Amino acid sequence: MGMRRLFALLAPLAALVAASPALALDYRSVIEAAPLYDAPSAKSTPLFVVLAGTPVELVVSLEGWSKVRDSKGDLAWIEKSHLTEKRNVIVRAERAQVRAAADDKAVLVFEAERDVVLELSEAAPGGWARVKHRDGPGGFLKTTQVWGL
Repeated sequence: MGMRRLFALLAPLAALVAASPALALDYRSVIEAAPLYDAPSAKSTPLFVVLAGTPVELVVSLEGWSKVRDSKGDLAWIEKSHLTEKRNVIVRAERAQVRAAADDKAVLVFEAERDVVLELSEAAPGGWARVKHRDGPGGFLKTTQVWGL
């Protein structure tokens, strides 16, 4: 099979994959402490309570319910009313270094320990993200130190 014919056969598949929303990661944050369930119903079994601000990955959305994945990879259902499009990230490194600029040599503003939630201001070029701590200080950290981007 010639390369031209192979490309002609694969091009529509590549376009379909590129346009697929299933491949795009869609994150939300939990507005207030809320129960997570094993099925999309308040009558189903509650698994645990997720804390306010926690980032989750939106996997499936149904009327009134969302199936979400947490930073540990666990899947559960939450009522959509408990989610916001405001973006937070959670520290996955033992200690994330938040710097004054998107540069390893920039002044260290603060360090955040594992599982600390930070407000995401923006993704910056070069694998950095601008974040802010709920108590006020902000800066840049490497995206490899957090989950939720």
